[in-house]
Amino acid sequence: MSTCTLCELPVEDPITDENTDSKFCCRGCLEVARLVDNGEDVDLSIAAVRDRVEAGDSQSDVPEDAETAYLSIDGMHCQTCEGFIELLAEEEEGVHEARASYATEMAQVVYDPDRIDRNTIAAALSRLGYQAHGPDEENDSLRSRVEFGKYRAVLAALLMMPVLILYVLFIYPVYLGIYPESFLYGSTVEAMVFGPLAVWSTLIVIGLGYPIFRGAYVSLKVGRPNMDVLIAIAVLAAYLYSMATYLTGGRDPYFDVAVMVLAIVTIGNHLESQVKRAALGNRADLTDSRVDEARRLDNGSEATETIEIEECEPGDRLLVKPGERIPVDGQIVDGTAAIDEALVTGESLPQRKSVGDSVLGGSILTDSAIVVEVGPDATSTMDRLVELLWNVKSSATGVQRIVNRFAVLFVPLVLGLAALTAAGWFALGNDLNTAILVGVSVLVVSCPCSLGIATPLALAAATRDATDNRMLVLNETVLERIDDSSIVVFDKTGTLTTGEMKLADVVGDTPDEVLAMAAAVERRSSHPIAAAIDDAAPPTTRSVSSFERSDRTVSALVDDTRVIVGHPDSFTDDEWTISADIEAAVTDAYESGTHPTAVAWEGVVHGIVTVRDTPRENWDRVVSDLADGGREIVVLTGDDERMTETFANHPAIDHVFAGVRPESKEAIVQGLRERGTTTMIGDGTNDAPALASADLGIAVSSGTELAIEAADAVVLDDRLGAVPELFGLASDTRSRIKQNLLWAAGYNAIALPLAIVGVITPLIAAVMMAISSLIVVFNSKRRLLPANGDQVAATASREGNDQLGSPAHSE
Repeated sequence: MSTCTLCELPVEDPITDENTDSKFCCRGCLEVARLVDNGEDVDLSIAAVRDRVEAGDSQSDVPEDAETAYLSIDGMHCQTCEGFIELLAEEEEGVHEARASYATEMAQVVYDPDRIDRNTIAAALSRLGYQAHGPDEENDSLRSRVEFGKYRAVLAALLMMPVLILYVLFIYPVYLGIYPESFLYGSTVEAMVFGPLAVWSTLIVIGLGYPIFRGAYVSLKVGRPNMDVLIAIAVLAAYLYSMATYLTGGRDPYFDVAVMVLAIVTIGNHLESQVKRAALGNRADLTDSRVDEARRLDNGSEATETIEIEECEPGDRLLVKPGERIPVDGQIVDGTAAIDEALVTGESLPQRKSVGDSVLGGSILTDSAIVVEVGPDATSTMDRLVELLWNVKSSATGVQRIVNRFAVLFVPLVLGLAALTAAGWFALGNDLNTAILVGVSVLVVSCPCSLGIATPLALAAATRDATDNRMLVLNETVLERIDDSSIVVFDKTGTLTTGEMKLADVVGDTPDEVLAMAAAVERRSSHPIAAAIDDAAPPTTRSVSSFERSDRTVSALVDDTRVIVGHPDSFTDDEWTISADIEAAVTDAYESGTHPTAVAWEGVVHGIVTVRDTPRENWDRVVSDLADGGREIVVLTGDDERMTETFANHPAIDHVFAGVRPESKEAIVQGLRERGTTTMIGDGTNDAPALASADLGIAVSSGTELAIEAADAVVLDDRLGAVPELFGLASDTRSRIKQNLLWAAGYNAIALPLAIVGVITPLIAAVMMAISSLIVVFNSKRRLLPANGDQVAATASREGNDQLGSPAHSE
């Protein structure tokens, strides 16, 4: 048996490239190989494709019996917390590796269950104000943290008010010359004002400043000084200078600067959290539609108990009844049934399975009950959901990584600049207090709050807009990388088309009899083609018995006559009589883009019934919109090449690869990646490997569980038109990030020189910093897309599309 040159799958009847003698499993692989080749040796190009596939499958050097714990971490303050949490985890005996994500506030810890357990890991991470707990506590924890953040922001504003009131009533008027200095200094007013200020400011610095100081400590602990270091130094410099001034009887304390910086940072952090949690919370609501229970058989009896999916263990026997989804992957140990794997195998058609056959979790049982033994890799719905949420934001985007690297350099630069400025002013003959004040002004004005929140706030707001429009951004790098796509690949069935079959025509000597015979047999099948034929036929009282199915046909005794219905290629041998008119009708059906199904009895093909897969509304506008951006548009389909002319003739579509085997899609996408950044758009779980292997994967419609986990984004409600919206949202988000970063950088470029020359006092510096941060916050919170509540129709039940296929109809 030969193997495909591109995907290396075995193939009995390969297609040979006449130019290179290479063999391929389908024409899709052949055409992609030619594209990748570009005139060079095919095998060398294909080797590059295989390298990509193998690189995607590479695993870290972790023992096979290691387990993975996902823990929610309360108290993560910034991205530097990630490194500190990882450090704490990896110091524990039995932990192989750890990764933390500030964006999701979660940690992923791979450990040896024989040496350490999850509770011990959680306890080890619950230090210095961090609190680790299991994901099952996430909802309550999320609500409590949101409430605490809101109260903390309100508390910050309230605590700041008494300090500012004292300054506004007594100190600022003296600065401005409204009151004489004797009104404040050397009078009873001085003691009434500065004593409470010192006490009140100390409480604020300790209470509100703790997360900032801890963040600074953590960043220094892991050797990556971040924005918190600058904020902490600026606050402490202003506070300590003011306290020293107060205790030594000096004038002009700047307690207001320390308090204002802390309050602004606290309120800004809360605004950032609000946007981020709104996006995460909505996403969790939209993805909460998983199978969560199974029916387990007691050992040695037929009694069952209902258990949660996460309680399933390898070797458990689960009873699955008709109409139910198989809970987890396993093997049939009792019973025979037709199983709908349309959501798992895409264009591949359903098969009858019996004892010893493997079954996939998520596929649907249709006719009779079976008993499934849970396989060795059984996973719970909770585990899958947690993994999904972990992938939401587990890595920083490219822009944010640049900002983080800049922060590492910016912190020591500003500290050095402040020290040099203070030393320079002192060297020029100014007194020590003046020199220190100018140095403090440099520190305060350079507090990069706006720089730190510029990227995450814009991305969080864009994620919110996408979620409100029923688009789940499962990986925020989508919003940064999607603009770079030079190739967009569409899977045809279920993506560019609805996947819902409707009767197109009946051809034969007696069309009514052909349709009636076909419908009588197909009523016993559950394939979408069978359903279309059944729906179109009138009710019948014919006697139907002895239903059978084979590789590409179904048959039954209809009024004691054996009627066979199936793919026309099944009736090409000598034992069947097929007229020239019927053969011509089959050819016409393919050329018109319809599926022909032959109907035969008594050795004669009496006619064909054709059905049509309906294209999605506005599919042509969608591909045109995407092509307008200079992108190359590619369509993959398992259909016969003759059925793809509608798409092949569209001016915006560059290539249509027909006859593609579902197993070959991943290699084909990898081949296209050799030509440029590739985005794959599909809907079935058979697309999952291709979605995962593409530079970006977008799952359309309600999305199957595996497709969602493989994709970077999911478009709900069967709304194909949302795909260009997602591309537009990504482009607008990138522009928004650039605006924020330009403003943040421009602010520092203007304010720092003014602070160095002494034009800006610490108070003005604090006000400017606050204004800069608020501009970034409100610019980020502006909607890029309108809320789509009334525009998007409610999601129709996907169950109508979950109908079984039948081996009688193979593409």
